[in-house]
Amino acid sequence: MKKLSIFILVSIATIAQAQDFKGLDKSPMDRVFYPASNRVTDKAVVITYSRPQLRGRNLEDVVPTYKIWRTGANEATEVRLNKSIKLGDTVIKAGTYTMYSYPKDESLEIIINSATNVWGAYGYDKSKDVARLEVPVMDSTQYIESFSFAFSGKEKNAILHAGWGNVRVEIPITIL
Repeated sequence: MKKLSIFILVSIATIAQAQDFKGLDKSPMDRVFYPASNRVTDKAVVITYSRPQLRGRNLEDVVPTYKIWRTGANEATEVRLNKSIKLGDTVIKAGTYTMYSYPKDESLEIIINSATNVWGAYGYDKSKDVARLEVPVMDSTQYIESFSFAFSGKEKNAILHAGWGNVRVEIPITIL
């Protein structure tokens, strides 16, 4: 009887102390890196971002043109440079940055900003921009439900591919 009483008390205490965990994030975090091969441990660029999903919505409604976008979901996309790079004509020193985008009708302006640990684009400060590069927007016949990044390239010449829905962009990066 004594063992049963102790068991009941422990069970009640355990139930009372149970932690309520919130559900899974609908825009899970992901990470891409260059060089993309897992055999290369010396990564030049690491990008951490959350992957929003369209779920039947129009891309233009989720990412309106002529407005700053966090280039993902939740926190603004983080770019960690372990080596200096060249984005367009601008050299960016090794360090941690935030990536924003500015969608236009036929192009997308990529913005690298020195602010870090930023939620969304609500606190975007143009005075902290380090580099901007305008890239053309391309259409694709392949549909991607979740916003995605992927790297390709060889040696010092990387291309960061971004895609969502039927829209694609390619961002050329030179590793210095």
